[in-house]
Amino acid sequence: MKEAGGAARCCRLRWARRSLWLAWLAVGGLAASAAAEVEALKVRVHRAIPHDTSAFTQGLLWWDGRLYESTGLRGASSLRRLHPETGEVELRTALPVFFFGEGLARVDERLVMLTWKAGQALVFGLESFEPLGRKRYRGEGWGLCHDGARFVMSDGSAHLTFRDSDSFAVLGTVAVHQDGRPQPQLNELECVGDAVYANVFGSDVILRIDAESGAVTARIDAAGLLDAEAAKSADVLNGIAYDPMAKRFYVTGKLWPWLFEATFE
Repeated sequence: MKEAGGAARCCRLRWARRSLWLAWLAVGGLAASAAAEVEALKVRVHRAIPHDTSAFTQGLLWWDGRLYESTGLRGASSLRRLHPETGEVELRTALPVFFFGEGLARVDERLVMLTWKAGQALVFGLESFEPLGRKRYRGEGWGLCHDGARFVMSDGSAHLTFRDSDSFAVLGTVAVHQDGRPQPQLNELECVGDAVYANVFGSDVILRIDAESGAVTARIDAAGLLDAEAAKSADVLNGIAYDPMAKRFYVTGKLWPWLFEATFE
């Protein structure tokens, strides 16, 4: 019995070791799979459109053949409608001097514009930019988009906050992560299907994020869009809009002389 028991123990030990080895392989395989899911993409420019170099771009969106832009800086913040062929500012309204404008989103016939530290989202009519009220929130406002059912908002952290389309109340949050680590500095946002595209503040990177899990699924390298001369007077990359009919993105930056129609490939 002693000999048989020893053989059994030996067999169990070998099985345990084999199970640990298989588990290690599985974890390694999952990690490799997760890493492989983060696509490395670049910006392919199809067209450059003139852009007002005084526009400190905070939000950008496409709707019904026009681009809408929010700009920042106290005393210079504004909401604008742009012609996508010429970059001409067709309609503009200035924010009160004490507001620092931030991200912008559309829902129905309303435009909602965040402010940086005032804790107020300003609501405007889509056609004539008439003021329609304000929504309050806690914390800083950075980026904003609407996915067809709810707002998605960033505050410079590694979290996205989901908010009600009417009340702007918090519905939930998701932690954004890449390679197992939190991804902070999320700025301007664009909702495209189940994904959220986000500028990473201070960088030339745009991320594609799975809205439900918070996982980064693609890194888009947007470096080199401006030549050296133009880059001297420009600030950081910021501003993403998507035209679903043409399947084209529009990207720009703060004080940039150009707005680019592009695809991410």
